[in-house]
Amino acid sequence: MRKLQVAMGISLGFILLSLAFAVPTFAQDGGPTDDDVNVIARELYCPVCENIPLDVCPTQACEQWRATIREKLVLGWSDDQIKDYFVDQYGPRVLAEPPAEGFNSLVYILPPVLFAIGAYILFRSVRAWKVEPPTPKGVSVESDDPYIAQLEQELRRRDE
Repeated sequence: MRKLQVAMGISLGFILLSLAFAVPTFAQDGGPTDDDVNVIARELYCPVCENIPLDVCPTQACEQWRATIREKLVLGWSDDQIKDYFVDQYGPRVLAEPPAEGFNSLVYILPPVLFAIGAYILFRSVRAWKVEPPTPKGVSVESDDPYIAQLEQELRRRDE
């Protein structure tokens, strides 16, 4: 019994000792993380560099724009409000996905329409490629054309 009490005391001591040396972890302060910023930055393109998303652009300007996104998130702006802010500042070319309005709507409408037309043309072409079976020997083709009639006679003479 005494050994059990000593073992429990030692175990309790180790537990208390490990709790004393444990590093306390604190919750984040509620500010936006880099992932939160990059979610929006992936949907924007650098207006200075060509075809480089804002989340991977190494320029100083893009670092400032990511900081602006972070500030707007702290202020409680939504993703759409932040994107609208950048569109107002730099134009719609900063968006990774153009808005589906006006001339840009062709980007969303034209590919499926062209795909459907191409599929229809391919379907019709494949149906037109039917191979007609060859006519068996001894069967003549009826035609009013004198050349075909002459060809038929020549073929009959060769078969004999």
